[in-house]
Amino acid sequence: MEKERIKEAVAQGKTYLGIELGSTRIKAMLIGEDHSVIASGSHGWENSFSCGVWTYGLDEVWQGLRACYADLARDVKQKCGEPLRRVGAMCISAMMHGYLPFDKDGGQLAPFRTWRNTTTGRAAEELTELLSFNIPQRWSAAHLYQAVLDGEEHVSDVALITTLAGYVHKMLTGRSVLGVGDASGMFPIDSLTRDFDEGMLAKFDGLTGPVIKREVRSILPGVLSAGQAAGELTKEGALLLDPTGTLEPGCPLCPPEGDAGTGMAATNSVGIRTGNVSAGTSIFAMVVLERPLGAVHTELDMVTTPDGSPVAMVHCNNCTSDIDAWVRLFCEFAEAAGMKMSFGQALDVLFSAAQSGEPDCGGLMNYNYLSGEPITGLERGRPLFVRTPDSRFTLSNFMRAHLQSALATLRLGFDVLSGENVRIDRMYGHGGYFKTAGVGQRFMAAAIKAPVYVMETAGEGGAWGAALLAAYMMNRSAGQSLESYLAGKVFAGTSGKRVDPDEKDIAGFEEFMARYVRGLEAERAAAAAL
Repeated sequence: MEKERIKEAVAQGKTYLGIELGSTRIKAMLIGEDHSVIASGSHGWENSFSCGVWTYGLDEVWQGLRACYADLARDVKQKCGEPLRRVGAMCISAMMHGYLPFDKDGGQLAPFRTWRNTTTGRAAEELTELLSFNIPQRWSAAHLYQAVLDGEEHVSDVALITTLAGYVHKMLTGRSVLGVGDASGMFPIDSLTRDFDEGMLAKFDGLTGPVIKREVRSILPGVLSAGQAAGELTKEGALLLDPTGTLEPGCPLCPPEGDAGTGMAATNSVGIRTGNVSAGTSIFAMVVLERPLGAVHTELDMVTTPDGSPVAMVHCNNCTSDIDAWVRLFCEFAEAAGMKMSFGQALDVLFSAAQSGEPDCGGLMNYNYLSGEPITGLERGRPLFVRTPDSRFTLSNFMRAHLQSALATLRLGFDVLSGENVRIDRMYGHGGYFKTAGVGQRFMAAAIKAPVYVMETAGEGGAWGAALLAAYMMNRSAGQSLESYLAGKVFAGTSGKRVDPDEKDIAGFEEFMARYVRGLEAERAAAAAL
């Protein structure tokens, strides 16, 4: 949008704001009525490991949100000279799952337990058996039941559990609601009602009633689908985001969504037989199903799109964090050698080097587990690089081993999807793993044995997807589906760059995976001994 059009849109509030709290960055994105980006802001943050829990403090949440919003407001002012006083609609998104419990007065009862924690194995196993539905360790239901099993004193005082997006949304609007996609990472959703499954809630109450002393439905947020109104920005909420008082209250908010849902919106993958892979700190793939699966699989989460369609999700806790650590090490080496190199420059060089690595990585093996990984049964992680005396230890093989190991656990989940004969017409990639053009796509295509698309807008990420959900709420035609809106108004004529799997890459990845599975015992031993 040219400067005058941007100025007019900002002045009149004809804009849509998406804010997403990711694992390492909080990002805000303001878009216009044509869905193009007007301005953006960001703030870096990191989780901490405190008292055995991966967590973020709620004070960090608000410090980060204010810093991110201030960065956005500066960008708006620089681009059009107009202060950001009002927006047409807003959406809050955040990393899914975890455990945020509050008492009846809104007091936090326990530290925020993020998706990264793998301490709910017993609860997840018992709930999966009871409900005949896979309850992963990350889900809020598993965390709540584990707290019951562990006899945690706070459980009897719980009046609300929610997600990070749900918490922020409640503080901004006063309403405790969730988008159905985010809600589907707390407790199973009934595909007909697009709300929490009543039969499963009753079974859960049978387990927890004597301790919680109230029906679990009463402590869960309300569930809304994309397009429904979810409250307005209050005066207090506006000041939480913008303490300067410039941002006006009254902005409509759409249902808060998880990062999986906003990733689906950002990649136009909400229709059946479409899917996307989000690859950053964690890696997860979403595939919209055309029929129910034939069995319960612990490798697959059953979640939904932002409008409630059933989705099979393969979620892995570890992806690029180990790669990033090695890139930073190479940056230090370059600086020590007198060759100053930014992180982005080093990443491009190293990713490009991986292209010429041998398809099986020359016998090198890497395990990128900074934290536990439920799909492979590991409660704790230890990054581990292994080679044999006859491995071809070159830079290209070294980097290819890291890039392929970032996909290995995801591949195990895709093997389950293949066994269920799940069909995928389009798979879209987004996230830091795909930043170096063509490289991540190539290895992903070999790992899942299917074409992978990356759109020009893929770098915009979940904050853009959140802004699209806000725009959909305000602009959809009567009865218009999210799929129709995205296809017709946002992505019309856009397909993205396609990379097809190479047969040699597929064969090499198969060899790599065979060694990877055999070597998991070494990773288990490292986690136990170190």
